[in-house]
Amino acid sequence: MQIRDLPYADPGVPDVRSGTRFLLWLGRQQLGGQVKSLLWGLLHHLGIAGLPLGVGLAVQAVVDRDGGRLALAGVLLVVLGSAIAAGDVMLHRTAVTNWITAAARVQQLLSRKTAELGSVLTRRVAAGEVVAVSTGDVERIGWFVEALSRFAAAAVTLVVICVGLVVYQPALGVVVAVGIPVLALAVLPLLPRATRRADVQREKAGRATELASDTVAGLRVLRGIGGEELFLGRYRAASQEVRGAAVHSARMWALIAAIQVVLPGLLLIAVVAYGTRLALDGRIEVGELVTVYSAVALTHHALRNFEEIAQAFSFSRPSARRAARVLALARTTTTTVEAGDGERRATGDLYDPLTGLRAPAGLFTAVVCGDPDVAGRLADRLGGHPAEADAGHTSVLLGGVPLDELPLADARTVVLVQDKEPVLLSGTLRDLLDVPASGAVRAEEALAAARCDDVLDALAQASVGTGGDAMRTRITERGRSLSGGQRQRLALARSLVADPEVLVLDEPTSAVDAHTEAAVAAGIAELRRTRTTVVLASSPLLLDRADRVVLVHEGQAVAVGTHRELLAGEPRYRAVVTRETDEELATASRGAGELEALEGESA
Repeated sequence: MQIRDLPYADPGVPDVRSGTRFLLWLGRQQLGGQVKSLLWGLLHHLGIAGLPLGVGLAVQAVVDRDGGRLALAGVLLVVLGSAIAAGDVMLHRTAVTNWITAAARVQQLLSRKTAELGSVLTRRVAAGEVVAVSTGDVERIGWFVEALSRFAAAAVTLVVICVGLVVYQPALGVVVAVGIPVLALAVLPLLPRATRRADVQREKAGRATELASDTVAGLRVLRGIGGEELFLGRYRAASQEVRGAAVHSARMWALIAAIQVVLPGLLLIAVVAYGTRLALDGRIEVGELVTVYSAVALTHHALRNFEEIAQAFSFSRPSARRAARVLALARTTTTTVEAGDGERRATGDLYDPLTGLRAPAGLFTAVVCGDPDVAGRLADRLGGHPAEADAGHTSVLLGGVPLDELPLADARTVVLVQDKEPVLLSGTLRDLLDVPASGAVRAEEALAAARCDDVLDALAQASVGTGGDAMRTRITERGRSLSGGQRQRLALARSLVADPEVLVLDEPTSAVDAHTEAAVAAGIAELRRTRTTVVLASSPLLLDRADRVVLVHEGQAVAVGTHRELLAGEPRYRAVVTRETDEELATASRGAGELEALEGESA
């Protein structure tokens, strides 16, 4: 896989049973790139390992005054230098390719999971954690995948050096062959502690990121209640905890790095001392001593990869664990669609067996819930994304077909859910409304139904270099330059343009005034008079426009009728819609009872 071939046609199905398994799965997916990196790494490291042999031959040739061997040593050094240069360049190239492609694979997996879960993702995982996984965690995971092949090349090189020195000069080679494994494994007892400290640092950094993300998202609210300093203090405290954890972790890694420097130095001293005695006794030649000395000195280059892989694994494992936790989230139950089932198109009534809610096909159905959180969960369930608490319950049915049994693409085509706080992506208004749609509803019709006239005027006035064309005016990130009501109506227009068979709206007019709300309700009813529309709301202006209204009380649909019928005959409905308290309802009930009693006496 090359960078120019990205993105992947299919990033694969990851092993998300644990962070370590996820890392190993990524390594297997990069097998071709890992092999290339390993081979170039071997060329690079073995070239460096061969330098002592060339230097030793040259020194011995000078001692023996042998010009032929000196020339041969020179040629050998040139060849080794070329191999080192080529290996270094290509090793860096393939390693960076492995890093980028691994990171891209993780990002594609996260994007696919985000598209699959939709708004349910942030209900199950904090938004800050999702941001952390898709940014810093992706880079750390890519680092481990990239470092894996370089570590393998370094390990093979050390084995070759040990074996080669034992064959070349057994007396000194045995010392090196015993010392090198000790050097490589000396830091092993320290790694669990270093890993734990790195885990603590990552957890604290993740919490700080979540806090920062949540603070930025709610900055307008914080300013409204004067809570900026409170949250700033919390973030400052979280940052100090991250700093302390980072210093605590860095001390351990500094100790590991020091050991990686001190122990090779001690081995080098031992080799020189023992080799000098052997040379003085005439048991080895000066060139052989120089060769062994140079080989031991250059092992430091390969040993650094042991420290790096340990550090990469320690930092990437928590990141991989977080990524695996996000990727392990499931849409709902996994049902295999038999051949031919995917071709059937689900049409008809929308029915939720859990609550008993039914939205007849082609009608405007309003749903009233006393709890906004219950309404939000119900909207997700109607869109095919039930909460984890609903696991085991039958999926929502559309025309008798469970949404879970439909392929995700088909389910998204027939049912569209607009959240209470929809997100507007940056770009022009034309880009915003350029969504997968049936083509039956034009952008102008949707904007008119959502009563976006004032929004279009504001965008036209704010346009620069577009000749006052509102459709070409750029909308800032998340529509921050617009008011809450304007953002809400643009999002509604986007949903209306999509023209799904079933449109579920969660409080689509909560941020607009009464006059605009009444006009929007009329626009929705008119534009979707032949489509199934479900609106979760408690506004009388919307409810009065609905063909039928369903009251959901304590998780069950308990009453069905028109707005006026329920307002007259259902106290629980009247309590939600008119905001009457239990005391007021009891007083009204007593008053009604007394009135009936008086009428009876009069009769």
